[in-house]
Amino acid sequence: MREFVDALKAFLDLGATVILPVVIFLLGLLFGQKPGKAFRAGLTIGVAFVGIFLVVDLLVSNLGPAAQGMVERFGIKLNVIDVGWPAAASISWASPIAAFIIPLGLLVNVLMLITKTTKTMNVDIWNFWHYTFMGAIVYALTDSVIQALIAALLFQIVCLKIADWTAPMLENYFGLPGISVATGSTVSYAVLGIPMVKLMQKIPGVKKLNADPETIRRKFGIFGEPIFMGLILGLALGLLAGYSVGDTIKIGMSMAAVMVLMPRMVKILMEGLMPISESARELLQKKFGAQNIYIGLDAAVAIGHPAVISTALILVPITVALAVILPGNNVLPFGDLATIPFIVAFIVGASRGNIVHSVIVGTVMIALSLYMATDLAALHTQMAIDAKFHMPEGASKISSIDQGGNLINYIIYKIFALIN
Repeated sequence: MREFVDALKAFLDLGATVILPVVIFLLGLLFGQKPGKAFRAGLTIGVAFVGIFLVVDLLVSNLGPAAQGMVERFGIKLNVIDVGWPAAASISWASPIAAFIIPLGLLVNVLMLITKTTKTMNVDIWNFWHYTFMGAIVYALTDSVIQALIAALLFQIVCLKIADWTAPMLENYFGLPGISVATGSTVSYAVLGIPMVKLMQKIPGVKKLNADPETIRRKFGIFGEPIFMGLILGLALGLLAGYSVGDTIKIGMSMAAVMVLMPRMVKILMEGLMPISESARELLQKKFGAQNIYIGLDAAVAIGHPAVISTALILVPITVALAVILPGNNVLPFGDLATIPFIVAFIVGASRGNIVHSVIVGTVMIALSLYMATDLAALHTQMAIDAKFHMPEGASKISSIDQGGNLINYIIYKIFALIN
């Protein structure tokens, strides 16, 4: 079993740029496409994700050091370190239940498609680690494989239902027809975040506060374009981090590049995805009467919108400040600061790009995440010890805003804690 898990992890470590083209090619054949057409679609999607993740890496490699610079500059000392999603994923795949998650997850997804309880065909296998993490938490809590698998599959089902619910927003606002997102970290912030946005839009005075990219562009001309917004927000982060003039300009240029390049990579993705999406819809409608079938992809497809990046960049220093001022919080934000675009993507979509509303709701959601991550720190740390994870220097405990502060994860964890 351990050899199987290691082989599975090795395959998943190849990442979406390898896994997705293979999956898309096989799906194309399954849906009746000619091999050449299916291969081209898979290759195009693979190239698009190479581009997307290059831009994401550009974002992460600049945000991470800037966040660390802010933490060091302001002398913040907290005893629980946010190790970020890469560490959380590694800890997840070291769990004894890891080998079961992908085959069971695919089976559940197929059964839900056949029974018309979901419209999402989730090909984002790489992100099944979110479901594994949920199961690993419950396994650490209960030492029960059965309960752990139930928890993981329950989390998957909820994610698929939220993916169905938010798919129209992806089409109408992000311009991604036929696509849904079941990425655990992104959909979990939609459950409370979207209703909060709707509430914000009804509060007198507050509802009139608007700063979406189109409004900014109209008011400031060329200086309101995404490329300039990225530059300005990047420069502000560099100044907050105490960077030199040269390094501040570098991070400003990097954020400007992210604003321009990410939407163009997503266009390439859509070029490869549309033929597969149409073939899937035709076949499933013919065989099962299913309509409006969505292809479930990584949330990276939604983070390229200028309003998402702008909201995330503003929330980085706010998150660091929240960690200091919130009574009872013990988590030092670090590893997951660069994943804030994934956290707020659906919040921004629900607000139609209103950066003011998105930042307000995002601040509340991140505050809640810090408290949840603090509460789960002891269990998260035990999972890391069991996985022989190398603890960061000076950390007595670890946690993760991405999954340790994930609302759906936390609710399911609490249910199993009460049962046991």
